[in-house]
Amino acid sequence: MNHTDTPTITLTTERLPGHPWIWSAQVRKPERHLPPGSVVRIVDAAGRFVGHGFWNGHARVALRVLSTDEAARIDADFIAARIARAVALRREVLKLDDAGNAWRVVNSEGDGLSGLVVDRYADTLVIEYFAAGMWRLREAIEAALREHFPGATLYAFAEQHVQKQESFDCHSGEAPAPVRVTEHGLTFHAAPGAGHKTGFFADQRDNRRRFAELARGRRVLDLCCNSGGFAIHAMAAGAREAIAVDADAGILDIARANAEANGVDVRFEAADLFDWLRAAIDRGERFDAIVLDPPKLTRDRRRVTQALKKYFAMNRTAVDALTPDGLLLTCSCTGLVGADDFLDTLRRVGLSAARDVQVLDLRGAGADHPVAANVPEGRYLKAAFCRVS
Repeated sequence: MNHTDTPTITLTTERLPGHPWIWSAQVRKPERHLPPGSVVRIVDAAGRFVGHGFWNGHARVALRVLSTDEAARIDADFIAARIARAVALRREVLKLDDAGNAWRVVNSEGDGLSGLVVDRYADTLVIEYFAAGMWRLREAIEAALREHFPGATLYAFAEQHVQKQESFDCHSGEAPAPVRVTEHGLTFHAAPGAGHKTGFFADQRDNRRRFAELARGRRVLDLCCNSGGFAIHAMAAGAREAIAVDADAGILDIARANAEANGVDVRFEAADLFDWLRAAIDRGERFDAIVLDPPKLTRDRRRVTQALKKYFAMNRTAVDALTPDGLLLTCSCTGLVGADDFLDTLRRVGLSAARDVQVLDLRGAGADHPVAANVPEGRYLKAAFCRVS
């Protein structure tokens, strides 16, 4: 498409807001209807070029800026170049093929491809669409991915609320067969395309290894263990004992198979976190290392205060099961909860429990989840490594 053919969208402000998302209130409504996901040229209120991106008059995010280079064309070649750059970061710079075969290939704004996430699980690529514009370019996206992952199975999906907000229909078809993935020398079951039931979250890869290093010789408790990654890594690295708890009995079948596949002994128990912890504390059980990695607590800004209260309650109870100078790795994947608020919650936990909480390290997702400096909300995962005396 030539620039002369590209529709122009005008902002209500002079210059670009500095964030790749531009809300409908910041945009003058175009004179003619443009289909959701249309590629547009963006100018400011003074008529000066500021970027190229996707337009969607039906969505809360009316514009997604993809490039501020006036000579750029948002087409198959653009997509191919951005995907090639993303893959090169993972393979040539981060050397992720050495770490395993489960990693994020494209991380939306972090890779300059707003509205697109691609995850690799061995020879299966899961392509998640968050924007109608990316969905319209799906053939180019799939062709580019096949260049770098020849023979891979590609599975595309979009959550229902995203399809509704963005006005596109993604018919995913049958989810791919479960696969075995490798991570730092261990193997895990993954069910790509099963949403939060994938059984494997690559974003914690480096945190699992670091926790395992610190937990050598310790008695480990893995809370909200999902498929047992932290406990299994810890036992493989020399932990003395590991118990793992999750409310989902189904995922624990996968966790037990993971432990068996790696030749480690972990005791898995299906239970509510609070019920299990209180009973263990009443029995006098204590642990030298605890990991607490609950699922996302809210997507709603109005419920952030409630989420923080729950983080406080979970951590406050976990601390009572921790030996003096015990290791606590506590995580939050709720993007709306900022690092400062999460750390303040830990401060209040320490005060309430009359325990000193030393934050040794505050980490996030692995480097295959890069965050654009102008999209701080992309830094969703907080993983605080603490010593509690």
